[in-house]
Amino acid sequence: MENILEVKNLCKKYKGFELRNINIEVPKGMIMGLIGENGAGKSTTIKSILNVINRDSGEINIFGLDNVKNEKQIKEDIGVVLDDSFLSDYLNPTDINKIMKNMYKTWDEKLYFEYIEKFNLPRNKISKEFSSGMKMKLKIAVALSHHPKLLILDEPTSGLDPVARNEILDIFQDFIQDEEHGIFVSSHITSDLEHIADYITFINEGEIVLTKTRDELLENFGIVKCSEEDFKKFDKKDYVKFKRNRYEYDILVEDKVEFARKYDAQIIDKPTIEDIMLIYIKGEK
Repeated sequence: MENILEVKNLCKKYKGFELRNINIEVPKGMIMGLIGENGAGKSTTIKSILNVINRDSGEINIFGLDNVKNEKQIKEDIGVVLDDSFLSDYLNPTDINKIMKNMYKTWDEKLYFEYIEKFNLPRNKISKEFSSGMKMKLKIAVALSHHPKLLILDEPTSGLDPVARNEILDIFQDFIQDEEHGIFVSSHITSDLEHIADYITFINEGEIVLTKTRDELLENFGIVKCSEEDFKKFDKKDYVKFKRNRYEYDILVEDKVEFARKYDAQIIDKPTIEDIMLIYIKGEK
């Protein structure tokens, strides 16, 4: 399967924080979700991919091209949504269209205003007066309106109500129907990724903890709930991490079927992606 995005051994060091040997592959036709708590390295990874910050070492290829040497060519085919918009708050959607027409060879004015109408955004109101949800919809409209092949999205559903979030997720799923497209999306709303992501990469304290398909995480992993007495019977190699609660233990296992067979475990819950992330971060080994 051909990759639309490849990150190999990416390293970036700041005072008090370091990205260490980040490896990510996003196949064409797929959505990769990037999860992790605030400060884990999600935004630093995305900014490195976009060459907004200089990496210390490693290699990043987009469409098979080096992201530094071929930056201008690559960015013609990337749609980006970041927390920090590069557009002035004193521009309205009509102004933004005039600017984008001169930035992208493939800018589609008709498509852009279709999104503006679909999202119920006023054409002549400056974005400073928009709600946070309206601002996010405007960023998404801009990202999609030059027919990109790859979307790179940092918290794209942040600030949106549930109805608007579902609307945006549907648009992303429509986008990925073209098997030459791909999406790399970071989000703290892990329930969104459960709906749309094909793969999940989990980053914690600047390192990749795991990369799995969504189905592997949701179908194979399990959370065993048990007493302290039962917990002492389990071999450490048979679970990932555990978390002590007031009256019981929560134990994260990677293969719930095998664990149940070996220990005759009766109570194994199906975890959410958030459950898995929390036990990885807060749990003990």
